[in-house]
Amino acid sequence: MLFFVVSSLIFLADQAIKYHVHNLMFVNQSIPVIDGIMSLTYVRNKGAAFSLFSGESAFLIIVGALVVAAIIYFHEKMEFNDFLQFPLAMLLGGSVGNIFDRIFRTYVIDYIDFHFFPVFNLADIAINISVFLIILRLFYKGRKV
Repeated sequence: MLFFVVSSLIFLADQAIKYHVHNLMFVNQSIPVIDGIMSLTYVRNKGAAFSLFSGESAFLIIVGALVVAAIIYFHEKMEFNDFLQFPLAMLLGGSVGNIFDRIFRTYVIDYIDFHFFPVFNLADIAINISVFLIILRLFYKGRKV
C-alpha cells in the first residue's frame, strides 16, 4: 500500500505544480527564483529527456506504458521490505506524471530552469533519483560495507 501512496503523492504533486505553471504563466515565460542561477520557466517539451524523440508522442506513450508495466511487475515480485520498493514507487509516480501529460496535453510541462541544463520538472527529478538509487542498490548488492 505504501508503494502506491508514494507513487500517488509524486504524481499528484507533479500535476499540481504543472497545473499552476500552465494556468499562471505564459509559454517561455521565465521568473527568476535565484538571480542568475535558477528560474521558473514554462516550457512545453514534445519529446523525452533533453527533447529527444521530439514529436514522437505515440512512441513515448507506448514506451512509458511498458516502463509502468515493468515497474508494477517488479514491485509485485519483490519482498515488501526490499529497499528497491521506494525507488520503484518514485519511478512509477514520475513516469505516470509525464505519460499523463503526453496523453492529455500532447507535451510535457517543464519548469525548473538552472540555465546551464535543460528545463525539467518534479517527475523528472523523481525518475532520476530513483534510477540513481536502483543503480546504487544493484552496484552494492552482495558487497559488505
